[in-house]
Amino acid sequence: MRIFLAVLIVWFGCHGPVWAAPPDGFVEIRDAVPGVRVELRYLTQDNFVGEPIDGYEADRCYLTVDAARALGRVQHELAHVGLALKVFDAYRPQRAVDHFVRWAEDPDDTRMKSKYYPGVDKKHLFRDGYIAARSGHSRGSTVDVTIVSTDAGESTELDMGTGWDYFGPRSWPLSLEVTPQQRANRLLLQALMVKHGFRPLAEEWWHFTLENEPFPDPYFEFTVR
Repeated sequence: MRIFLAVLIVWFGCHGPVWAAPPDGFVEIRDAVPGVRVELRYLTQDNFVGEPIDGYEADRCYLTVDAARALGRVQHELAHVGLALKVFDAYRPQRAVDHFVRWAEDPDDTRMKSKYYPGVDKKHLFRDGYIAARSGHSRGSTVDVTIVSTDAGESTELDMGTGWDYFGPRSWPLSLEVTPQQRANRLLLQALMVKHGFRPLAEEWWHFTLENEPFPDPYFEFTVR
């Protein structure tokens, strides 16, 4: 029994709780944030790996209740001027992060390089911080977002200067490699997210974490289904 308990402690310490379904305190974004758009790229081949990512099995996008409420306030402000949020990723299972790590360790798989990391040598992805063994997304209060125009019923992304998940300095929110309008679009997104309690990331214009996240320690492992 002691050995069994020790194994459990090691497992939870390394991986966080394992759940078959979202635990209490999580919500599907579209249930909590009316009008939000979702394009879950890790469910598809259109991501930097080039294939569906482990742990994503359905078009469902989860976030902690606290983060979803804050995101809803951002969406409410944008809706008044014909804009809306689009979410690319929110909660991310730890097994998805493990998939990224395995991919990064294979130097020969560069099928998506031209779109997602044209100026970055894949062998430097760990060194430069683009890939890591843990992600704040797995705590459930980090979200990758952009802004879309909803005029005439369309959902056209504002021009941010790069696509989502683009590896390189052009993705830094204050990069001078993009146009003034593209930088202004990024700053609009950042200003609204910060106003409603999110913390930006200096290297990715799309990435925000709730300041007072309700689960600051565990890295969750429930499947997106």
